[in-house]
Amino acid sequence: MRITYDPEADALYIAFGEGPATVEEVAPGVALDWDGEGRLLGIEILDASRRLSDPKSLSRLLLEALPVWEKAGA
Repeated sequence: MRITYDPEADALYIAFGEGPATVEEVAPGVALDWDGEGRLLGIEILDASRRLSDPKSLSRLLLEALPVWEKAGA
């Protein structure tokens, strides 16, 4: 997973994968990217600093309780 924030565009993107995508706007300024198999590739949030309860959270990232697994054959 990759999380990026572009302060000039005020756009937050959470990527779960890569590849060709179909974009579905689920709310004004919020879009989901789907691959051809129906898997979620990413989430885009425009005007991100206005939408968050704490805009300063865009300058820090907290990872909490993430599962850790080993790749098969590793």
